[in-house]
Amino acid sequence: MLSRARILVLALLLLAPAALAQTQAAPGGTPGGTLLDEIIARGVLRVGSTGDYKPFTFLNPASKEFEGIDIDMAASLAKALGVKLEIVKTAWPTLMADFTAGKFDAAMGGVSVSLERQKKGLFTIPYMVDGKTPIARCADKDKYATIAGIDQAATRVIVNPGGTNEKFARDNFKAAPIAVHNDNVTIFDQIAGDKADVMVTDASETLLQQKLHPGVLCSLHAEKPFNFSEKAYWLARDYAFKAFADQWLHIAIESKEYQAISDKWLK
Repeated sequence: MLSRARILVLALLLLAPAALAQTQAAPGGTPGGTLLDEIIARGVLRVGSTGDYKPFTFLNPASKEFEGIDIDMAASLAKALGVKLEIVKTAWPTLMADFTAGKFDAAMGGVSVSLERQKKGLFTIPYMVDGKTPIARCADKDKYATIAGIDQAATRVIVNPGGTNEKFARDNFKAAPIAVHNDNVTIFDQIAGDKADVMVTDASETLLQQKLHPGVLCSLHAEKPFNFSEKAYWLARDYAFKAFADQWLHIAIESKEYQAISDKWLK
């Protein structure tokens, strides 16, 4: 019997021909062409990534190279297209502006699906179900299991700017002061060092940071996050490109390629 997830994927793939009929000429492409055609003709897939969100994307300061789950997946997509990969550095506060300015063809690196982003582009089929959950010092974990428990005047909430984490905090915490920390790589050290109390971020990120700070930071109820979200790859609005990326991702998931890449970075 097919799982609900597989039925959804098959339904999306069956809708692709209808979507292709709506494809418009890609900016800078030949008349009647698509972004998919342009990428292949260009010989380069441009992927925007922040480089600050382990395990999905990380700009290694030693090697000066991007690495992580979604960087490896970007390389896989470029290989499937038969083109080279170019990673374009972006940041969460400027991600939307860079995306709409056409600085890259796709955004990859732990990007959460949102309706605001959907207005500007297209998402592939999701590769992960996620949701917002707290991470705090293990000694204080019982204080911050609920939104009400966090939203106290004495609680020091910390967020990285410009993305869905800050939006969640602004929408849900009215009494607790919210501090914005610009470096998403070192933000968890602020909690570990007692300079902040709690951060609400994607459950997948809290589990990794718990592993990186054993006995110091604890992910709270990652299996039951506060909300539902999915991670997918955010594509420029071209249905031919989306249809190709959906099929590539579907194969990568079913062939266990994605699982192997994920396991590599989560060890």
